[in-house]
Amino acid sequence: MMKERFSKLLLGEDMSGCGKGVCTALSISNAITNLCGTVFGQIWRLEPLPPEKKALWRREMEWLLCVSDHIVEFTPSVQTFPDGSKLEVMSCRQRSDLFINLPALRKLDNMLLEILDNFSKTEFWYVDQGILASESDGGSSSFRRPLQRQEEKWWLPVPRVPTGGLQEGARKQLQHKRECTNQILKAAMAINSNSLAEMEVPEAYLDSLPKNGKAALGDLIYRYITSDQFSPECLLDYLDLSSEHRALEIANRVEASIFVWRRRVNPRAVNPPPRPNTRWGMVRDLMGDAERRELLADRAESLLICLKQRFPCLTQTTLDMTKIQCNKDVGKSILEGYSRVLESLAFNVIARIDDLLYVDDQTKHSDKFSPTISNVSVIAHKRVLISPYSVPISSTPYATPSFSPAPAASPARGAGGRTPFLARKPPLTTVAGSV
Repeated sequence: MMKERFSKLLLGEDMSGCGKGVCTALSISNAITNLCGTVFGQIWRLEPLPPEKKALWRREMEWLLCVSDHIVEFTPSVQTFPDGSKLEVMSCRQRSDLFINLPALRKLDNMLLEILDNFSKTEFWYVDQGILASESDGGSSSFRRPLQRQEEKWWLPVPRVPTGGLQEGARKQLQHKRECTNQILKAAMAINSNSLAEMEVPEAYLDSLPKNGKAALGDLIYRYITSDQFSPECLLDYLDLSSEHRALEIANRVEASIFVWRRRVNPRAVNPPPRPNTRWGMVRDLMGDAERRELLADRAESLLICLKQRFPCLTQTTLDMTKIQCNKDVGKSILEGYSRVLESLAFNVIARIDDLLYVDDQTKHSDKFSPTISNVSVIAHKRVLISPYSVPISSTPYATPSFSPAPAASPARGAGGRTPFLARKPPLTTVAGSV
């Protein structure tokens, strides 16, 4: 099996051997993604991983990660000779980003497996949706109807708890496991974001960008982002973010506009340097346009940050997938792929714990729901199932996104969100012209 795995990596997943395969970095990233999907799937139940799957995961991950031991950099060190003299020499050690992040990812991996192992003896169980339990099984009859939280994922089994609900100690342990998994999720997301940020922006992505920011954002978002009174939170409250597709579409547009404006701020990408006999007025106009584009790029960046904070587990954007596709650095590809699958695993564990807490609360309070139960975002986490190189760069058209005439409730804020954007701001003054 080891020979088969490394043969596929060397061939770049091209079994014909004609050299048409993907690069080594993308091949390793796909191998990590496929291994995670084979071993874990989507984690339908909170239960320990079977021993054979756990052994398979650890064995093949060691095979895939062993290449990182040979990605080295030269660092200065002092060598002492027997006579006491010292000489400064260059020694090899593992590259700094791998040296720091890879042990942390291994630790997060072990912590996730340990959390799953702790679900061996539980008070809850699972039944497939559509299967009606008999009255004699001791379960609550209220669970014969489908769970509202799982209507979109009909294939997931429904958690069941005893008639009186979970014991207080078991519930506290469940909440503690959720908090620990949430910390693992945040750490994996941080490593993944840093890995993607360090990857170079591919020229193919830059070539696919529109000519100006207005074409990237659409008329409405462009009008509000260029207004004198701009608030990213208010703009997000006004936008229709009721589905993953809309949120991802807006993220792709905002990200594209950032690069459009940043590239045009660079003098090399705008016009040649002014000649000595050029009028000062023209130079001043060019400087003013550059400052305005920099301001608009900063506003778009703040809008993108707020959007990702509101939907922390949003599917990867077009830029992220293009970076993964075109990346040639094997070390960065290992860090990105490993952190991405751990992020997906942690998110799925949290989602299953939230479903269980929801069922327990529904059992104890059949008529009302406890406000302490955290709401799960409707944004589905599908990053582990994404094949980066299979998504075309130009898959997202640049057109005007849809807006809701009423204030749409964001999944992360609930129905009690903020007031509409237009209702709390005076009429906006728009700067004329497209940038």
